[in-house]
Parts: sequence; structure tokens; C-alpha cells
Amino acid sequence: MADVAKTQCPYCGVGCGLEVVLPQADPDIAPAAHSQAPKPAHRDQAGKIIWQARGDRAHPSSLGKICVKGGTVGEGIDRDRLLYPMVRDRLDQDFRRISWDQAYDLIVEKIKGAIASQGPDAICVYGSGQFQTEDYYTAQKLIKGCIGTNNFDANSRLCMSSAVSGYFHSFGSDGPPPCYADLDQTDCAFLIGTNTADCHPIIFNRLTQQLKKNKGTLIVIDPRRTKTAEKATLHLAIKPGSDMMLLHGIGHLLLKWGKLDRSYIEASTEGFAAYVEVLAHYPPRVVAAACGISIQHLAAAARLWAKSQRVLSLWSMGINQSTEGTAKCRAIINLHLMTGNMGRPGTGPFSLTGQPNAMGGREAGGLAHILPGYRQVANPEHRREVERAWQLPEGSISSTPGLAAWEMILALERGEVELFWVAATNPAVSMPDLERTKRALARSPFTICQDAYFPTETTEYAHLVLPAAQWGEKTGVMTNSERVVTLCQGFKQARGEAKADWEIFAAVGRRLGFTQQFEAQATSADVFAEFVILTAGRLCDMTGLDHGRLAAGPIQWPMPAQASLETAADRFDKRLYSNGRFLTPSGKAQFAALHHRGLAEPPDPDYPWVLTTGRLYGHWHTLTRTGRIERLNKMHPGAFLEIHPKDAAALQLVAGDWVEVRSRRGSVQLPLLITRAIAPGTLFVPMHWGFLWADKMEANALTHPEACPISKQPELKACAVAVAKLATQADAQLQEQVQAQTQEPLMVPPGQVAIARR
Repeated sequence: MADVAKTQCPYCGVGCGLEVVLPQADPDIAPAAHSQAPKPAHRDQAGKIIWQARGDRAHPSSLGKICVKGGTVGEGIDRDRLLYPMVRDRLDQDFRRISWDQAYDLIVEKIKGAIASQGPDAICVYGSGQFQTEDYYTAQKLIKGCIGTNNFDANSRLCMSSAVSGYFHSFGSDGPPPCYADLDQTDCAFLIGTNTADCHPIIFNRLTQQLKKNKGTLIVIDPRRTKTAEKATLHLAIKPGSDMMLLHGIGHLLLKWGKLDRSYIEASTEGFAAYVEVLAHYPPRVVAAACGISIQHLAAAARLWAKSQRVLSLWSMGINQSTEGTAKCRAIINLHLMTGNMGRPGTGPFSLTGQPNAMGGREAGGLAHILPGYRQVANPEHRREVERAWQLPEGSISSTPGLAAWEMILALERGEVELFWVAATNPAVSMPDLERTKRALARSPFTICQDAYFPTETTEYAHLVLPAAQWGEKTGVMTNSERVVTLCQGFKQARGEAKADWEIFAAVGRRLGFTQQFEAQATSADVFAEFVILTAGRLCDMTGLDHGRLAAGPIQWPMPAQASLETAADRFDKRLYSNGRFLTPSGKAQFAALHHRGLAEPPDPDYPWVLTTGRLYGHWHTLTRTGRIERLNKMHPGAFLEIHPKDAAALQLVAGDWVEVRSRRGSVQLPLLITRAIAPGTLFVPMHWGFLWADKMEANALTHPEACPISKQPELKACAVAVAKLATQADAQLQEQVQAQTQEPLMVPPGQVAIARR
């Protein structure tokens, strides 16, 4: 049989296990010890290697199942790759090729110049949840430790930072308490702000199958009747921005009915009395009117929660991407605390991460306010612990939290940034208020764009581009939503002169004179071994893990050094806080007494509709990878505007019309999809398309940058817009393709091979 490489899918935070069948005796694959004589590689008619990806049945999180993105991932490995470093002096010039030595020398020169001119805070690095943990960790050491600025943030700020702050303020630490085994054991799943069927399909299939088998209930809260909502026992199509009202309305009824776990509240929580005072302001009549639902439906949701023995809540961007993101997360947690749905099988508040290693980034300190091991920049003892581990003088790590993602854009706008380093992400599409973002990027004195692909929208604003090794070309670890750590094996040589991200950061560190800090980092295994030392005694303790141990299979943390794989603690159903003790100073979870505030930009007569944005099943983020895969482009050929028939009629619009959607910041032009699957007064646009892939279809040209004051996560999920018909109409074929995007997603059964061509 052919050899296989074990790895994790590089898309969403479900963290599905993949096996890649390796063609043997080919110069383009990493050297391996073969137990049999090499066989010729399988090739297509053009002579290209055929890569085969399939679900890994042994992976505990996905059990061999994958979605269409995982099944086709190999097709994008070698398309439009950035092969060597290139530079230009001005953005209106063409790039010219340079060597890695020249690139490193230039980076060091620019870093030293920025520090001499304005200090280390004139340097900003914007990373990604597509990093492996080794990449994240090495960047923290370089930027926060050696250079001395906390201006490292990641696109997880736009994704999961509200969940991070919600967990921290309620429990004393980041880290989702439940695990995927709870999907099998819950009798009531409460899904709010998540289209799990499209965005986390393997989790959703597992959940719905078990609910059907166990006769459980599914509550879905979403303004759209998504494929997730179609499976619901109860779907509440609330108005965008009314989540806090709904959550407090449910809490009000649970309190009124006495459906509380008073012993749990007394033994394991604090602040309940203040929370009760808040709930008094949210009676059913007020809540139902604010949410746009009936009192009966509100009561039905509360009743389903009340009668269930094991409630599991799941949420994602619809909760996090809000100016109330932290408050909404904590309001969900409040319901679990008041009913004792914590720490038991089938229960708990479960934030679904959007990216493959967003969890690993949080563990490694990959946001501007945190340090490795779930430490806080603002905590002096935490800073000193990390300084000692990095062999740096006391005071090397700044006590000031760094700039969050949008704050970096504002600093560029003000001329306070001299070097902007972007790696494995595409802010020229994903940031809010996109035209303002582009103007800020254009003002940057020196921008580095480190990516596997070229061009991207962000490379249009770069002075130096660095080729990064991507999925399949480097070995490292990722942590998924349920805290399972997977070793992602490299199975092919990197294209051209591409290097792993951690290697690039380490090389810059050595050239800056920090030889001691980076000399031991010869392999990614060395980096990981150093990182896990900083997790010792922390909630995310991984001191029992290394690359060798993970090569035998994924392992869930916490996994301290003294743990053994034979102990009960090594099962893949570990829950946090099962003893009712938390990591707050008192050891008790904290109720949040926070009131509803609503949308940062509510509709008005000039902009009467609320626009919400989101993902489609077959695409990923800003199309950097999936846009280069033909099968996925056929599924989703372009962006569109969803509108309810009532609203379309009011605007005298019919199917086939093209419309202009305007906000206070910009406009887009889209074909119309008239559907009853969205609530009247609400519109939907997918967020994937940037200017390299389509003309005037950038959803974030419309969105605003107002953010949660605690998590600093922008409210990408809602803005006020106006709609007007364009003079031209959509091509009929394109309209048919757009409508076809509502068809059932294609799933790849366990073990079935999906052919991917190089």
C-alpha cells in the first residue's frame, strides 16, 4: 500500500483529520522511509501529480468524515504560488526578485530604523489562525520579547476574540469547557449566531444525527433560515442585534419559573443577585417586541431549555462579531451557570472557532493583549515568567497591550507605523470599512506580505513579499475547537524558495542579534518543545506532548507531563470545570450583569435595511485558497444579495435584477436572490470576494469598524444599508448559478478518496 501522511484539514476550527496518500519515488515529496520498493507517482494526462486526500478514521474529532473543502484541499497546493522573495520601492512599481539574505537584511534595516525613529511600537505584525502553533510562538518571542512591542495581533481578532474575553471574565481563563463528545450526549442543543451546517458541517452532522437518535431538541437563533435552521425543533428568526434581549428574556422566564440549580449557584458562582436585577428589565412582552418574535416562541425556547437535563450551547461569528460580543458570550454563559449546565456530559457553553489553529494561537499568546500559556500582558508576574523562559532582561516585554487589528489600521492612517508585517492573512478583503482600510494600507511606509500565494489583494499594498510554506509543506501542530492537538505532517517539499513562517521569524531574530533566543530552534519540534514549557501548570498544560508523542495520534489538552496515555484523563471527552471550581481569584464563576445595547448602526430612513454577512459552505475566508479550486468555484461562482420577497416587492425588484447596496462607507453591485429564508428588513451578502476575484462585490466595503470595547472585535455582522436597482440586469445563467448555491452541500463519506491534482 502507498504511504500516507497524517494531518489536519487547514480550513475551519472543527479540525478534521486527513490522510494524504503519498505518490512514491517522486522528487516533489518529502523523503520518507518506504517499507517496499518505490512505485511511480500517479499522474494526470498533463503529467501532474495526483494528490489523494481522504478522511482519517482514527482522528477522534472527525472520525473519518470530511466536507467538500477538505476533500478538495490538495487541488490548491501549487496554484499561483509565491516562489521567491520580491521587493519594490514604491507601490506603483513592479516587483523584482531578491535573495533571502537580501530580504532579511532589508527587514532588519527597517526594524532598526523604525525603533530608532519612533520606538518599537512603530512596528506592527498581523498574523493568522492559519499559522501552526510553532509559527505563532516564534512570532511572539520575536515581536513581544526581543523587539519589545505587543503589536502582534491576528485575524482571530475578527473571529473569536469575544469568546476569549467572555471565557476569561466569566471563568478566569480562556478555553472552551465542552468537547465534541458532548454533541453525542446533549438532549438540547442551543445554537445562536452560527450557521453550523455550512461553516462547521462535520460537527453539525454529528450533532443532528445524535439528536435524532436520542429524541433531543435543536433550538436555532438566526435571522436567516439557513440549512442549520431547517433542521431545528424551534427556529427563532430574531432581528439582528437583539441577541442580548433574547438571552435575558430566556433568563427572565427561567428565573420566574424557578428552573434554577440553586446548589450550583451557591457553591460555584458569584454575582447572581446583580444578574437577577438585570433580568427584571426583560419581561416577555418587551423582549418579544424587540426581537421581532412572538411571546409564545420566546416561552417555547425557555421551556425547552428548562425541561432539558443537558443543555449544550454553540455559537460563532454571529455572537462574536458585535459591539456587544463579550456581553453576549457572557449572557450565554449566565444561562448555563443559573441552570447548572456546566461540567457535565452534554452540557456547557461551546464557542466554535472559525480557523484551524485559532485555539493554538490563543495558547501561544497570539493576540495583542496575551502571552503564551493563557497569560496576560497586563500581569507583571506573567510577563516576568515569560521573560525568564525567553532569557530576556526584566522589563523586555511591554506592560502595555498592543494594538488590535483595527487599531493597527488607524495607526497606519495616523502615520504612527513604519513597518507593517502581514503573514498568512488578507486584510485588504477581511477588514471592515474596506475603502478606509485600503487608504491606510497605501500610506504604509513599508509593508511586508508573507504568504503562500501571489497575488492576493494585500500584496497589492506590499513593498516586500516573502514566500511562505503552506499546508502540506511543513510540519507543526494545530489545536481545534475541542482542544485536541494534531500533528500536521509535511508531505511534500515546499515550492520554490518558500520557508515555514517560524523559520522566517527566527532568522530575523538571529540577524537582530538575539542568537541565544533562537539558536536552539533547528526544527519545528524544537520550537514546540520550548513552547509547551510555558504551559506548565496552566489550564492549557501541554507539557506531556511533543511531536514524537503526537505522531502516534492527536491528544486533547490538558495533558501535563505526569499524565499517561493509559489513564482515564487521556480520553477525548475531557471537560473543563467538572469539579465546579474555576480560575477566578475566588474559584467561582462570575455572573455578568450587563444590559442590552443593540446595534452600533441601526437602520434609519436613509439606510433602512440591516445587512448581515457570512460564509458559504464551499468557500473559505477571502478565496486565497478555495478561489483557485475549480470545483468550489462552480459551487459558488459569485456573491449575491439575499432579500425577502416583501422587501423586493417594496423596491419593485424581481429575480434577475442587479442592485447597488450602499452604506455610509461604500457600495457593492450584486445580483438578487429573492428568498423567504431571510427575515424581512434583513439582507445577507457572503463575505468572500475581493477585488481580484470580482468587481464591486466586497462585502466589507459596507461594514463599519465599531467594536466590542472589551474584546475589540468589530461588528462585521451588521450595518445599515440602502438598496437601489441598477440599470443593467444579471445574466440569466449567472442568476441560475447563484440560485443553485442554495442546494444541499456535498459531503464526502468516511474513507472515500477525493482526487486532488497538482
